[in-house]
Amino acid sequence: MFLARLVSKLPFGVLYTLSDLCFPLVYYVVRYRRGVVRRNLSTSFPEKTARDIKATEKAFYHWLCDYFVETLKLLTIGREELLRHIEFRNAAAIEDCFDKGQPCAALLGHYCNWEYLSATALSLSKWQGSAVMGLIYHPLRNDAFDRLFINIRQHAGGTCIPKNDILRHLVRLKREGRMSLFGYILDQSPKWENIHLWLPFLHHDTPVFTGAERIVRKMNHAAFYVRMERPERGRYVCTFIPMTENPNELADNELTQKAFQMLEDDIRRAPQFYLWTHDRWKRTREEYRRRVEQGLTKPAPAHHSA
Repeated sequence: MFLARLVSKLPFGVLYTLSDLCFPLVYYVVRYRRGVVRRNLSTSFPEKTARDIKATEKAFYHWLCDYFVETLKLLTIGREELLRHIEFRNAAAIEDCFDKGQPCAALLGHYCNWEYLSATALSLSKWQGSAVMGLIYHPLRNDAFDRLFINIRQHAGGTCIPKNDILRHLVRLKREGRMSLFGYILDQSPKWENIHLWLPFLHHDTPVFTGAERIVRKMNHAAFYVRMERPERGRYVCTFIPMTENPNELADNELTQKAFQMLEDDIRRAPQFYLWTHDRWKRTREEYRRRVEQGLTKPAPAHHSA
């Protein structure tokens, strides 16, 4: 933790120089998850040549090194400096929902630097200090890294809530009459027993969580898709795109399907900013069916609109 905080105090220019020095070590020497990344890219973009895939792969690892130093910077960065590196667009739409008494949910993927979403509170002038902002997260197995990422996210004004506690937390906020905006990472790899839906995503038959949609429906929250872009090194643009203020008027799974399509569109525009190191497609529908038939996995219950 001490070393991470020490590094975080370095200016961005120095951090990016450090990132450039780390790239050949991570890519050529350690070869961190190179096989997973190459397989993911090749199967997600079958129309690309081997040369194009390799170019995207290298661009991804350059960005990954940037992601690490940028994220560490969140440990100590000041408000004014942070807002020079991320621009929030259409945050007024969230404030409009708050003004009407409706909390919100932000749906996003592992694209660009999603950690910067924890700074959203800094962009909501009317509701700073009263509305609760944060990210729902999966606690890490390593306690030291878990504490590190909690500190990173909360330093920028966000509130970290473990995924198993979020519904309880939202019910309490509703009882207190407080507005909230929580970010839900969509593209996690669900465990067998948590697979509720399969979607076409980047040329793969993909198992996905539907927990975010079910919570949005249950709590009747307005839903926004978070489009993150990186127009240049050291600068992100985060746009809140309204999806619905009436989630229970949508068909089952429609919100999840739409969000994944928007995420895929973003990835296709600039694939180097997606987190390709995750082995997202290690579970197949055929194996899922086999496990259900053999009683190794209970079939997921059907979920219907409220």
